[in-house]
Amino acid sequence: MRGLAVGRVSSSGNCTIRVVPVPTGSLGRSPQAVHQRLSVFELGGEVLSDDFPMVAFTAPAGADFAGIKTLLAQGQTEGWWHYEVGCGTDEWWNA
Repeated sequence: MRGLAVGRVSSSGNCTIRVVPVPTGSLGRSPQAVHQRLSVFELGGEVLSDDFPMVAFTAPAGADFAGIKTLLAQGQTEGWWHYEVGCGTDEWWNA
């Protein structure tokens, strides 16, 4: 069979983080405000849609995972956003 995935060759070390701004929070529904808050980490990301402004970020291997996790937790505590880690490495979880 062609195109059948049978395994992973190697891990990239990247992590995927999805962030949804809280409409009633200080960032409103602005994905740009989410990007701005996380800009210090120079993460690549994209917005799902105008109707649902979820931002999916890629945190590359070697990024400041501890710093990113701290800011994500702060933003959730302060009502800026909700977030989830869609794909995390051992380095992410142990940071």
